Amino acid sequence: MQAAAWTGWIWIALAGLLTTGGAAWLWLSAARDLRRARSELDSTRATLEQQRTIDPLTGLSTLAAFDEALDAIAEQCDQRGAEASVLLIEIDHFRSVNEAYGAGVVFRSVNEAYGAGVGDEALRAVGERLRAVGKDRYPCARLGGDTFAMALGGNASVAQGTAAAIGASLGEPMTTAGGTLRLGCSIGIVSYPGQPRRMLLDKASIALQDAKALGRGAHVVFDPSQETSRRDSARALHDLRGALDNRELFLHYQPKIDATSLQITAAEVLVRWRHPATGIVSPDRFIPLAERYGLIEPIGRWVIEEACRQAAIWRDQGMRMRIAVNISGDQMRQPDFVDHLASTLQRHNMQPSRFTCEITESIAMADTSATRATFERLRLLGVHVSIDDFGTGHSSLASLKRLPAAELKIDRAFVTDLATSEHARFIAETIVKMAHALDMRVVAEGVENRHQRDLLVGMGCDELQGYLFARPMPAEELTMWSARDQGSQAAAFRPSIFAETAPNKIT
Repeated sequence: MQAAAWTGWIWIALAGLLTTGGAAWLWLSAARDLRRARSELDSTRATLEQQRTIDPLTGLSTLAAFDEALDAIAEQCDQRGAEASVLLIEIDHFRSVNEAYGAGVVFRSVNEAYGAGVGDEALRAVGERLRAVGKDRYPCARLGGDTFAMALGGNASVAQGTAAAIGASLGEPMTTAGGTLRLGCSIGIVSYPGQPRRMLLDKASIALQDAKALGRGAHVVFDPSQETSRRDSARALHDLRGALDNRELFLHYQPKIDATSLQITAAEVLVRWRHPATGIVSPDRFIPLAERYGLIEPIGRWVIEEACRQAAIWRDQGMRMRIAVNISGDQMRQPDFVDHLASTLQRHNMQPSRFTCEITESIAMADTSATRATFERLRLLGVHVSIDDFGTGHSSLASLKRLPAAELKIDRAFVTDLATSEHARFIAETIVKMAHALDMRVVAEGVENRHQRDLLVGMGCDELQGYLFARPMPAEELTMWSARDQGSQAAAFRPSIFAETAPNKIT
């Protein structure tokens, strides 16, 4: 019995030792696991913090990190009575209409122009150049897409100098896998103090939009009046969206005059807006709004429909003349634009040759596949094409010869300066000679006095348009004018306009 008892105690002791060792081993193992978990957690936190604060593409700060840097800068300004500025930078045309500067060809994106991946390569280069301009002293961030920001010490004047340096730096050639690339940028600037800290980026964004509206490649300092203008524009945009449905848009017609006979040959269609509360809104105000916010295409369709409807009324009254409608770049890029025009002409029994599409020189010279296809379809349709605002762009004889254009319109800026500027007279005369060499007619718009008229007639200009002859007028007034005795008028309707027409024929 005694031996058995000792045996039991021995087994109990051994079990205790095993249990204690096992616990120790488990504890050590758990401690290792805990250290490993803490290490992984720290690594994950570091990775997340890096993702939160560092842009993976450019290595610049993110919006979150830049916002924190602005807090620190504002606090320092408050303590020291100093000034600081924020620059909001957007690469011009990077996402929508990027230019291959060397070739003079317009593309929808950098990648389309230079190959896949070059867009990212260009953004990295932008980041490097921003750091170089800031000499690594100023916080720089990529806020997303092609938008960047920089914060620096100093007032708006200092910031404007930096903005000019950024523009010059980005304009220098960039060597990429797809070739040499040059970029432009628009910059909005806001200074602190002067604006609430939390509103700095918002105010800079307002200034940026104004810089882009100047035609890109500009920098603008925020001014409180910009906010008032923006609120007015927002209200106007809201009202413009309902203008078509509310029948607030209407058309005026300005006659075109044969330079030799001074007889009316055609009429340009001009859209107007009668706001129910504020009255007539200038086209200079609402047309840019419509173009910027995608309303120009439906408005343009309505203008074509209404102009053709009026032309049909005139035809049935025995008066035939060409009508000219301004066509926007957005309309030219619509795949169904020519189909809509063709169906409208057919529905109103109008010959395509009696319809003029007035297309600005800058749009006509935008050598995109969509624009080229539209011009080809207009040629096949047989409409009359006029290149508007000619002389302000960079046309060449080769590019003009490729277009199905029948006429050029000399920009009114040259007509206005004819009497006082030898340079303007030289340009106008050169345009007339070049157009005639290409078998095109020439129209001069903005003719306001007899001296301008005589100079243009002497140059051989074919048609004239301007206040000297007639202001834009409603269709009813033009109809009544055509019925008057023209003996005392400066211009008379051509007899051919009143040629008999058969209502059931296309005329």
